[in-house]
Amino acid sequence: MMTSLFTNLRNRAAIVLCASLALLVLNTHSFAQSSVEQSRYHEKDILSTGHQFFGSISTGLAQVVERAIQQYGEPNGYILGQEGSAAFFAGASYGEGTLYTRNAGNHQIFWQGPSLGFDVGGDGARVMMLVYDLPSVDAIFRRYVGANGSAYLVGGFGMQVLSNNEIFVVPVRAGVGARLGLNMGYLKFTRKPTWNPF
Repeated sequence: MMTSLFTNLRNRAAIVLCASLALLVLNTHSFAQSSVEQSRYHEKDILSTGHQFFGSISTGLAQVVERAIQQYGEPNGYILGQEGSAAFFAGASYGEGTLYTRNAGNHQIFWQGPSLGFDVGGDGARVMMLVYDLPSVDAIFRRYVGANGSAYLVGGFGMQVLSNNEIFVVPVRAGVGARLGLNMGYLKFTRKPTWNPF
């Protein structure tokens, strides 16, 4: 009788323990999902910021941002800044701005990078870069590779896609200058400015 009672209590305790663990896992997963969602920027937030940043030239911005979000979802960070570049087959770009995140604050950032291809001219641009799946601020400081020739252009805005493993950076540029061509290159993000594009 006592053995049966003990076995029954033990089985009930095991069931309660399993149920508690399941609830804990579900709550943790739910919190993690909620945290990820809260760290992302919705399309209307990006558009509002972009219209303020680009001002009167922001007419084509909505279509470019909509295309980026259709392809990659909502970013968990973005960069606002300025960039200058020039090329005569080989070229270089330099820029500076601020990285904005919801859960890790704002950080000054610089970028530079070489390019090579059938590309001649120079330009200056205001740039908004959408950043996807950035696990930490430190993870942005690396090289991101992309092809300018695959850029999506509408209403004076150009969208390019750069990547490094699972992190994507999508620069949206509106600028002035004379630039014609197709090139391959990368951007390297740094904490301090440097003249070395490599």
